[in-house]
Amino acid sequence: MALSDLDIQDDYRSDFCDIVQDFYIPCLSESRVYSRAVGFFSSTSIIAVAKGLTALIRSGGRMRLIASPCLSKEDINAIAIGIKKREVIINIAIQRELEQEFETVAKDRLACLAWLLGQGVLEIKLAISKNLHRQGIYHKKLGIFTDADNNAVAFTGSANESSSALLYNFECLDVFCSWKSAEEERVWRKVAYFEKLWNNQTAKVEVIDFPEAATRSLLKYRPDFPPNYEGEDKIILNQEKPVHTAKRVAETGGSYQADSQSSQKISKPFLKVELRPRQVDALTALRATNYRGILAMATGAGKTITALGCAVELENLDIIFIVAPTNEIVLQWVKEIEQRTSFNLPLVATGKAELWLEPLFRKLRLFHHQKLNRERLPIIVIGSYGELAKSRLDKLITDAGGLPEESLLIADEVHSAGAEGYRRILKDDFRYRLGLSATPIRAYDEEGTDYVLDYFGDIVYEFTLEDAIATNILCQYNYHVYVTPLTVEENERFKNLTRKMGVLLNSRDAEDREQAKLIAIQRSKIVKAAASKLTILDQILQDFPPQRAMIYCADISQANYISSRLAHQGLRVARYTSLEKNRQQILSQFAKGYLDALVAIKCLDEGVDIPAANQAIILASDTSERQFIQRRGRILRAAPNKDVATLIDILVVPPLEDGQVKVIQSEIKRVVTFARTARNRATTIVKLVKEISDYGIAAADLM
Repeated sequence: MALSDLDIQDDYRSDFCDIVQDFYIPCLSESRVYSRAVGFFSSTSIIAVAKGLTALIRSGGRMRLIASPCLSKEDINAIAIGIKKREVIINIAIQRELEQEFETVAKDRLACLAWLLGQGVLEIKLAISKNLHRQGIYHKKLGIFTDADNNAVAFTGSANESSSALLYNFECLDVFCSWKSAEEERVWRKVAYFEKLWNNQTAKVEVIDFPEAATRSLLKYRPDFPPNYEGEDKIILNQEKPVHTAKRVAETGGSYQADSQSSQKISKPFLKVELRPRQVDALTALRATNYRGILAMATGAGKTITALGCAVELENLDIIFIVAPTNEIVLQWVKEIEQRTSFNLPLVATGKAELWLEPLFRKLRLFHHQKLNRERLPIIVIGSYGELAKSRLDKLITDAGGLPEESLLIADEVHSAGAEGYRRILKDDFRYRLGLSATPIRAYDEEGTDYVLDYFGDIVYEFTLEDAIATNILCQYNYHVYVTPLTVEENERFKNLTRKMGVLLNSRDAEDREQAKLIAIQRSKIVKAAASKLTILDQILQDFPPQRAMIYCADISQANYISSRLAHQGLRVARYTSLEKNRQQILSQFAKGYLDALVAIKCLDEGVDIPAANQAIILASDTSERQFIQRRGRILRAAPNKDVATLIDILVVPPLEDGQVKVIQSEIKRVVTFARTARNRATTIVKLVKEISDYGIAAADLM
């Protein structure tokens, strides 16, 4: 059944009906998410609605609760225990608990509250009035039931979340259903309001997690008697003088707006996705290969949205795994999905494994237990390659009964999947396989590239960076190249390593060839860390003062030096490397204009979405085409007041008297790629030819 199959009244009054039996329990039984915002919460409500919670738990559903920080001492302790329980591995027999009727154990309300929190079935946040000096409390009362078909029932009224309110007090609820045309818009406004509240985006109310409230000493013991209400705006606590007057908060519209008149809209139960014409073309190409293939789409072309469109089109999916190279990109996927659904939220495989492994195990067991139920929403798991490639995930999936038949793997930056340590993710059990990358070919790794192509299939659709610039999806850019030489000492070391490489590469011994690769890495480091780059950087900063710039360095030593040097010049700069624990905060500060520059090594190479960035200085780069294309893409995202981006490069050459061109050969490829699509292409090539013609480089070589 669905919520729309229930006989739901327009309102419920406790003087002529049983609100719990007639409304709460039927709606809970058909819901996947129960979202509730109340002034007061008590664990006694668990007893009142235990039967409905049993159905919610069995369906893999969840409850989200926002309440005032006024709680009983017992409830505060139970909540603290439940949250702490999530921080350690829960060594319990999950299946045994699922087979147990929740109603039979709900009599111990405090233990059940801790259990619900520990299992991730219940999430609690606290709403703090920002007028704390007036002792204000949050008292908005709103509830939303949402089912697997995206039907929603919203209700408002006087009831709090406690047994006395639900069972004994005189209460009245006004109810609105999304499938009723006259009420649909109002329901989605209330859904939008709750989401803003849950995400702490509502004026005059601060919504925080329970642990933070405890840390800030904001928890208060609930008084013996709940407040009486006068009208809709005033609360009188313990029938004494008014202590808070709440102003109405405007509710934002929940209707979905198309972003293109020529777009195609896909609306299915668990996601709402809007596809542009190029994304429709990509999906059409993927459909022709039975949803196995690689989309080679440039930064900004909408790989993520196209992949979600694929997931929506596969109507009977049981599980979706989305894997990405970094936690930052994982969180971008989470954000994209949460913007498109309010009830089928993903399991995020980051941080402590026990926080997502246990819920995944439970969901898989539930799926196999109820595998004939085709109305079930797909399980969504999003994680990094490093996290999802761990052997314990393999064991958990096996123990839970294996992957469901209708399964989809979405591999973002799919070239990463070819790394030997990540291939465990590429299971034969995935029926549908979608790879995404602007540059799917793995540099210098033919075996890894073949592995990726064999597993996912060929590139079925391509939308290049040139296409993206031509169609104004990405902004244009000016390219500036500074030429600087190796020192005599650096040049001699480079030549010595080149000679050693030549000898080893001519050997038939496999170990010699492997040694040659290591020497090639040593040789490239000489170019990356050339001393003259630091000298010429001063000239670059004079010519192009950093404005939301990204500076790419060779290693942590160079990054530290550059960061310190820029800071001493009065620039607001932050280092952005794998060593930083607060990378999300750094990106936020950068996007808001609080920083002039980010100094990075490789963390900004791919997938990080920061449209505000409009300048890149490449002090060091690999010879990998994928890397320098990805770096260019970071500054080409369209943004307000950003017409043209600036890309600054350094070309390292040997001393002129030496005449050798091996140093230049690996660098020229990058220069040609960047110059070819630059807005100032002609002037850049003319300038370069003048500076490096003595090395035998002509204009034709740069075209």
